Amino acid sequence: MSVSTGGRPRAFDEETVLDRAATAFWRHGYEGASLSVLTAAMGINKPSLYATFGSKEQLFRRAFARYRETQLANARASLEQPTAIAAIESFLRASVTEFTVADHPPGCLSIQGGLACSPENSHITEVLAAGRAATENALVERLTRAEQEGELPDGVDARALARFVTALSEGHAVHAAAGASHDELQASVDIAIRAVTALQPAKATSSSEL
Repeated sequence: MSVSTGGRPRAFDEETVLDRAATAFWRHGYEGASLSVLTAAMGINKPSLYATFGSKEQLFRRAFARYRETQLANARASLEQPTAIAAIESFLRASVTEFTVADHPPGCLSIQGGLACSPENSHITEVLAAGRAATENALVERLTRAEQEGELPDGVDARALARFVTALSEGHAVHAAAGASHDELQASVDIAIRAVTALQPAKATSSSEL
C-alpha cells in the first residue's frame, strides 16, 4: 500500500519500488546503477527517492535486505530435506533454477551487485559478503546436524563442506550471468552430488551378506 509523509500519501508502494531497485542493481551492479537508471526502473523521481530512502546506499541496503529475506527463506526450505545429501542437492538445484529463470536478470544479486566495486564502495562489497555468509551459515547448521547424526564420516568439516557447496553455487551464478543454461548448470550439480555422496559412511555389512 501507499505510505505517507506529513499526511500526504505517496503514489507508490515501497515494496514494489524496492523490488524494482533490486532488479536495477542486479542488472547494472551497484556502481553502474546511476540515480537516473534507478529512478527510471523504480518509476519515481529523485526527490522521492531521497525523501523515502535517504541515499543510493541506503536504498541498496534496503533492496538487498528484502532480496535476502526471500533468498534465505528459500535456502532454508531446501535444507529441510530429510538427509544431508538430499538437502545439498535441493539447495543446488533450486539455486540453478533461480539463477536461470526469465523473470529477472540471470545469476544472483549477491554476486552481480558488487563484483567490480571501487575501494570507496568496499562497504557495499561487505554487505553482499555478509549476505552470502548467512546462506553459508544455514548450510553449516544443517551439515553439523548431519555430522552429529552420523550421516557424515568422522573428520568431515561441516563448514568446509558448506563452503564447497556455496562456492559451487556462487560459481553457477557467475556462469548463469555469462549465459550458461539451466541444463548445463544442472549437469554440474549432477557431478557435485556424485562427489558429495562419496562422503557418506559405508554401510555396515549385514549378516545376510556374510
